[in-house]
Amino acid sequence: MKTDELITMLSTNVEAVDRRRVVREIGATIAIGSLAAVGTMVLALGLRGDLPQTGPLIFLLAKLAFAVGIVVLASVYLMKLARPGGEGRVAITWAALPFVATMLLAVISLAFAPTSHWNRMIMGDQWLECLISIPIIAVVPFAAVIWVLRRMAPTDLIRTGALAGLVAGGLSAIGYALHCTDDSLPFVAFWYGGTIVLCTLAGATLGPRLLRW
Repeated sequence: MKTDELITMLSTNVEAVDRRRVVREIGATIAIGSLAAVGTMVLALGLRGDLPQTGPLIFLLAKLAFAVGIVVLASVYLMKLARPGGEGRVAITWAALPFVATMLLAVISLAFAPTSHWNRMIMGDQWLECLISIPIIAVVPFAAVIWVLRRMAPTDLIRTGALAGLVAGGLSAIGYALHCTDDSLPFVAFWYGGTIVLCTLAGATLGPRLLRW
């Protein structure tokens, strides 16, 4: 077969590329992951009982805003990195914005509080439960995100894995926030933020192994 004939054959009946496929599949996976995180939390730990009260509800919304912000930003970058060669168009520094904003608010909160209250505001009653629960709850969402990413052939496996861990950690934090009764910004910044960072580092470590072509 001549070269021209081969080119003609390969270019015949070529289907158009579905550019929205990545968005749809990752979006659906994140939705499923969020349901899994919330379901796991409800079954294992249960919902906090004081949500009808104004104070706890406000702090719940603050926790959810932090976690949802992380998931949204990380998902946007993940959809770009999921495509081969997508890393050339991505600078993921904006994904740190929710962490920076929450940390600044936590510092302001501590600045206006007596130093005798600082330990309570940072450690709370559930620091150990938070440290354990968020990474454990994140396992299923992380596995789901990795599964869909393996079908898309990313090339920057470390950053893609890190973002997968970041998304999973954020989804897990959304679920855990519905149970956690420690309501202070320093607690959220240190323990929620810290455990989500651990999920991100785990994703960066596992990404090259799990996403290898």
